[in-house]
Amino acid sequence: MTAFTGELVGTALLIILGDGVVANVVLNKTNGFSSGWIVITMGWGMAVFTGVFVSAAASGAHLNPAVSIALAAAGKFDWGLVPIYIVAQMLGAMIGSLLVWIAYKQHFDATENTSTKLAVFCTSPSIRNASHNLITEIIGTFAFVLAVLFIVSPADKLGSLDALPVALLVLGIGLSMGGPTGYAINPARDLGPRIMHAILPIKNKGGSDWKYSWIPVLGPITGGVLAALLFKVIS
Repeated sequence: MTAFTGELVGTALLIILGDGVVANVVLNKTNGFSSGWIVITMGWGMAVFTGVFVSAAASGAHLNPAVSIALAAAGKFDWGLVPIYIVAQMLGAMIGSLLVWIAYKQHFDATENTSTKLAVFCTSPSIRNASHNLITEIIGTFAFVLAVLFIVSPADKLGSLDALPVALLVLGIGLSMGGPTGYAINPARDLGPRIMHAILPIKNKGGSDWKYSWIPVLGPITGGVLAALLFKVIS
């Protein structure tokens, strides 16, 4: 695979498994209905493991614009490749969420709550406060990216053997920092599926909460850059 294809396929798999576990837990009449937060965080951890393992050899398995930007800021990635990676990540996230909707269409139809349907695609805060929500996403992504930077050092990119520690890292962040905002920690993971929620003909879907959408984009990018700056100082 090319780097572009690696990022696209890896991110698509990330979202198929990640958004898929959310759909299984929150949508009506699924086998996993109401199985809880632990199932969601475990599912996202396995989603990250799969995406990283599949795409590591081709692209270094960024799967996240915040990671691409942070690696470039830390001097571990070419700034000229960042836009290409972000496009691939966004397309992969959109494709992944489309496939989740197709798989769970009957359950979307059977679910009346519009917020529940949106939750399959993207994050939302438990208590809505823009400044606190932004800070939470910054902190969560800061911890994630700082750890990733030490995992990839000195190789400068993730390998297949790094899939497990990164997956466990995401699991830990979900369990610890997921309560306030749902731990987007990835602009593509949130924005790509949110766009698909707006586009797809989902029955009684409600709005896509665009007023909140900038937080899971700006927060992770800011947290990633801050982690890169600290890494350069202490490494």
